[in-house]
Amino acid sequence: MKKLISALIFLGFAQVGFTQTEKPMHEIHSQMIYNFLKYIQWPNEADGGEFVVGVIGEDDVFNTLKSYYDGKPKGAKKYSIKKLASADEAATCAVVYIGKGKSGQFDAIKNAVTGKPILTITDSSNLGKKGSCINFKVIDGKLKFEMNQASVTASTLKVASQLSSMAILL
Repeated sequence: MKKLISALIFLGFAQVGFTQTEKPMHEIHSQMIYNFLKYIQWPNEADGGEFVVGVIGEDDVFNTLKSYYDGKPKGAKKYSIKKLASADEAATCAVVYIGKGKSGQFDAIKNAVTGKPILTITDSSNLGKKGSCINFKVIDGKLKFEMNQASVTASTLKVASQLSSMAILL
């Protein structure tokens, strides 16, 4: 029952419309990123240590993730939210969020993470098709997300059917 309620809450976030009374977009992105992670399994998830979420190009998303989730538990690990200065740093993360302002660095980041269990999340048109695991997209005034199944598979990540059923599959 708890999973069903979580899925319904997550679905509500996945179908967000834009009005002036709603939360700022960086808060919505941060909550969705956090919710994505509940439905994805990493190969080394049972190991202790840090679960690093790197953010490049979006200070508001970084600050929100840091204030909401930094230091909180994720199974045997703890969330560590880090601001990335370069594409090379992405290889040390479990998740990399690339904001619109740094979408030009996507190819370099993708090269740095290829073959590693790293989830890439972007917010720029066509980056889902270009190889981002998850890409935010606005359709008819609603925030949705694309999921590139080939990129997720290449990253050796396992996605729960609840998440993939809500995505625009590529």
